[in-house]
Amino acid sequence: MTTATPLWTPSPDRVAAANVTAFREAAAARFGVPLPDWAALWRWSTEHRDQFWEAVWDDAGVIASKRWDAVLENDDAFPGATWFGGARLNYAENLLRRRDDAVAIISWTERGDRRRLTFAELAREVARVAKALRGEGVGQGDRVAAYLPNLPETVVAGLAAFSIGAVWSSCSPDFGTGAVVDRFGQIEPKVLLTTDAYTWGGKRFDVLPKVREVLGSIPSVARTVIVPYAGEGAPDLTGLAGPVLWDDWAAGGDGAELAFEQLPFDHPLYVLYSSGTTGKPKAITHGAGGSLLQHLKEHRLHSDVKRDDHVFYFTTCGWMMWNWLITGLAAEAAIVLWDGSPFHPEPKVLWDMAEQERLTHFGTAARYIAAIEKEGLKPRESHDLAALRAVMSTGSPLAPESFDYVYRDLKSDLQLASISGGTDIVSCFALGNPVGPVWRGELQTRGLGMDVEVFDDDAAPIRGEPGELVCRKPFPSAPIYFWNDEDGARYRAAYFERFPGVWRHGDWCELTEHDGMIIYGRSDAVLNPGGVRIGTAEIYRLLEQMDEIADAVVVGQDWEGDVRVVLFVKMPEGKILDDELRAAIRKRIRSAASPRHVPAVIVQCPDVPRTINNKISELAVRNVLHGREVRNRDALANPEVLSFFEDVEELRG
Repeated sequence: MTTATPLWTPSPDRVAAANVTAFREAAAARFGVPLPDWAALWRWSTEHRDQFWEAVWDDAGVIASKRWDAVLENDDAFPGATWFGGARLNYAENLLRRRDDAVAIISWTERGDRRRLTFAELAREVARVAKALRGEGVGQGDRVAAYLPNLPETVVAGLAAFSIGAVWSSCSPDFGTGAVVDRFGQIEPKVLLTTDAYTWGGKRFDVLPKVREVLGSIPSVARTVIVPYAGEGAPDLTGLAGPVLWDDWAAGGDGAELAFEQLPFDHPLYVLYSSGTTGKPKAITHGAGGSLLQHLKEHRLHSDVKRDDHVFYFTTCGWMMWNWLITGLAAEAAIVLWDGSPFHPEPKVLWDMAEQERLTHFGTAARYIAAIEKEGLKPRESHDLAALRAVMSTGSPLAPESFDYVYRDLKSDLQLASISGGTDIVSCFALGNPVGPVWRGELQTRGLGMDVEVFDDDAAPIRGEPGELVCRKPFPSAPIYFWNDEDGARYRAAYFERFPGVWRHGDWCELTEHDGMIIYGRSDAVLNPGGVRIGTAEIYRLLEQMDEIADAVVVGQDWEGDVRVVLFVKMPEGKILDDELRAAIRKRIRSAASPRHVPAVIVQCPDVPRTINNKISELAVRNVLHGREVRNRDALANPEVLSFFEDVEELRG
C-alpha cells in the first residue's frame, strides 16, 4: 500500500516555522530532556503525560482564573484519573480571547449566502444570546439543544451556552424525529433552537413539522427559538413550546456585557451521541477543559494552525467535527462554515470557496475526496490554492489511491492528514504531523500525549500486522461520563471490558514501520473467512476506484460452519450489475488484495444503509441477513433500504 519514498516531506523552512518545533524546543529546555525529533517528543509525551499536558496548557496560553492544584491524579485508574484538579476556567472565554476586527467566522451556504463576523462582532452576539439564555432561567448544568444547520447563529448560541456553564447538544436538521428524541430526550433540554427549513442539493425541506413531533416527546422544553433560514415567508409557529424568532429573542440581550462563569476543568461542556445502531445512542458527555486542551493540541501542534489562518471542515452540527472546528477560534484563527451539499450548485463549489476565502486548512470526509476524483475535478489546474497548507480527511479510511489524487490533482506541496478518532473522545487517536513525511495510505502519527498501541488478542503490543487500537493510559478528552449512567457501568462496558484498564476503541488497524497507522475499519465489522481477519476498508478502497460502482457494503455471512464474504453494490442510475462486472470486481480484489478478500457472492442493491453521519452500517446489514433485530433504525439515514436485505434470493440455501 505504501510507496518506497514519501509522497510529501515538509521543507526545512516549514519545519522551522511550525508551532510544534517551538513547542518541542521549549519543552526540552523547560524539563531538561533531550527531544531532538518528533519520535522523541511522542515518547516523552506519553511517558510524562503530566509534564506534556502542562506544557500544552502554557504554550497555548489557556485562560483560567485559577491554575490547577495537580495536573494528574489517580494516573493508574482508567477510567478514574483526574486532570487539572482545582483549576477554574471557561471554554468560551478561551475561544473569545480576541476582540478585534479580524474575521472570526466565514459562512457560505449552497444557496449562495455569504456572511462574515469579526471577533468583536462575535463577542457582542454571544453576550446578547447569553443574556437571553439567562432570561430563560438557563444556568450551570442546564441543557441547551440545537436542531440547526451549520450557520453562524449555531456557533453564537453554542458559545453563549458555554459562557454561562450550560451543557450544549446539537443535531443537524436532516435527523428524523425518532433520532432527535432518542438523543435530546435523554438530556431534557430547557431551550431548543431550531430552524424553519433547510436546503440540500437545491431542495427545500421543512423542519417545523418535525419539531412539533419532537416537542411532543420532550416536555422539558419551555422555549423554542427559530432561526429563519430556508422558509418561504413567516414561519408557522403554532404548536411549538414558547416559540420566538431568533432576532426578537436575541434583541432582549442588546447591550449586554460578556461574562464567563469560572468552572471546574471537568465541568460538562457538551453531549455527543454514538451512532445508536445497536440500541439507544449513548449520550457521551465531554468536559470543558479536556475538550479545550485536546483541541488546542490538535490544532496548534498536529495541524499547525496559526493566528489568522482560515480553517474549514465540511461538517454538519450532528458530527463531532463541528465541535472540533469551532475550537479553532481558540488558536485565534478564523473558522469557515459550509451548509448544504458539497456538490451544489456544482461539484467545484468548495474549491471556489477555498480560493476566494484563502483557506489554509481544508477538512472533509474520505468519501468526498473519492467522489471528486470520480467527477474528474483537478483543482490544482482550475483554482488558486496558494494559501492551502493542509488537507484533512476523516469519517472513514482514506484510500491510498486518494493520497495519489490529492498530490496529483489538488496540490503537490501540502500536508495530507488522514485522521482518526471519534465522537467518543471528540478528537483523534491518530492524525497529522506537520514536520513529518506523508506516506501513501498511512495516518502520519499517533496523537501526542496519547499512549496508543495496537494489541493482539492476548493484549500484547504488535507492529506490522492488524490488531485492536487501544490507548493504555488516561488522557484529558476521555468522556467524563455517559448521561444517565449513574454507576458508570455503560461507560466501562463501552471501552474497558475487552482489556481492563485499557481503552479499546473498536478500530482494526496496524502500526507501520514509519510509526504511522493504517485503519482497516471497525473491528466489529471485520470479516473472518477461514479464520483470516480482513478489514472492510481494504475492499472499499479498491471499489472506490471503479467508476462502474456508485456505492457498496461488504459483510460476512455465516455459512456452512464458516464465514463467507458477501458484497452488495449500488449501481449508477440506469446501470445493471452483470456477470462481466462481477468478474472485473473479483479480479481487481484478487490481484490487489488476496484470494481471501474476494467476495463469494456479489449482489446489486438499491442503496447502501448509512448512519445519519454518513457512515456505512455493515452491522445493520449483517443483522438483517442473519435474522437479528436492528434495534435502532432511526440511527440510519435510509432505514427503509434494510427491507431489501431481508430476503436476498442469491443468498438462499
